[in-house]
Amino acid sequence: MGAVSSRRTERLLNLVICLAATRRWLTKEQIRAAVPQYADCDTAEAFDRMFERDKEDLRDLGIPVVTGTDERWFDDEPGYRIDRDDYALPPIELDAQELAVVGLASRVWQQASLAGPAARALTKLTALGVDTDEDMAGLEPRIRTAEPAFGPLYAATRDRQAVTFTYRKPNGEAAVREVEPWSVASRNGRWYLIGRDRGRGASRVFRLSRIESDVKRRGRAGTYEIPEDLDAQSMIGKHVPPADDRIATVLLRAGRGAGVRRASVASIPAADRPGWDELQIRIGDAGMLAQSLAGLGPDAVAVQPADLRAEVVRLLRGAAAAQAGARTDLTAGQVRVG
Repeated sequence: MGAVSSRRTERLLNLVICLAATRRWLTKEQIRAAVPQYADCDTAEAFDRMFERDKEDLRDLGIPVVTGTDERWFDDEPGYRIDRDDYALPPIELDAQELAVVGLASRVWQQASLAGPAARALTKLTALGVDTDEDMAGLEPRIRTAEPAFGPLYAATRDRQAVTFTYRKPNGEAAVREVEPWSVASRNGRWYLIGRDRGRGASRVFRLSRIESDVKRRGRAGTYEIPEDLDAQSMIGKHVPPADDRIATVLLRAGRGAGVRRASVASIPAADRPGWDELQIRIGDAGMLAQSLAGLGPDAVAVQPADLRAEVVRLLRGAAAAQAGARTDLTAGQVRVG
């Protein structure tokens, strides 16, 4: 049932993109040629039935599919499109907290825009002589994260193609892994790859922030199957360690690190550092806290525990090394992209 629902959802999305991509009326034949899933219909009657169902489904969802004619056609040949004025949202006023939620959602929906069949639908419309609008921002499903590995892993998961990368375990040990990606999922603000580790011959969960190299593809696409009963969230729950309940001592320059401050359980002016505050913070996720502190640069100091301090130092040294490498490239007159 899940696979059928997924195909239907993709077909409806492609139909929306097709009907919203132009302000011209589209005939049924143009729509059938542009939406890839309609090619599965063996007869015109089967296509008509599927299209009528899809059209009504979209209207039930509140998407204004309207019917009309173009003066270049005969009156008895109807055309279809989405009324953009009715489809557009009215002005919305949000408070600060609601804006923060919307901002988070917009960051999650930014990657792989109009990928696969949807992009081909627009290409086919262009080939049919239909002018398509450049601006499809309202229909672009994108996912953007701070993890460089996300894009390559998302694409490899979609294509069912194995990948290799260097992965650092929580104890600091790093090794090259060869993995068949099954899913990329988020949990508690962290992104994870779920897949089959070929070297270990078993399923594994990898945190994207611990991938330390470029993700490289191996072999051909479509060479393995993703388990039909895959439950990514359940697998993440089994592999992700419980929250770290230890209390960390952190120094922050006054007026800096608002996000870190919100997580503190106590804060006092630092005794021996004027203009600094001493915070007590429940660690929760040591890696996430270390990244937050390292991101503040000279405005934050991890005092204890020792492993948190060591991780912040490691991140800062890595950033310094990367910056030094970038300066070397510029000095040599080279620009490295990627």
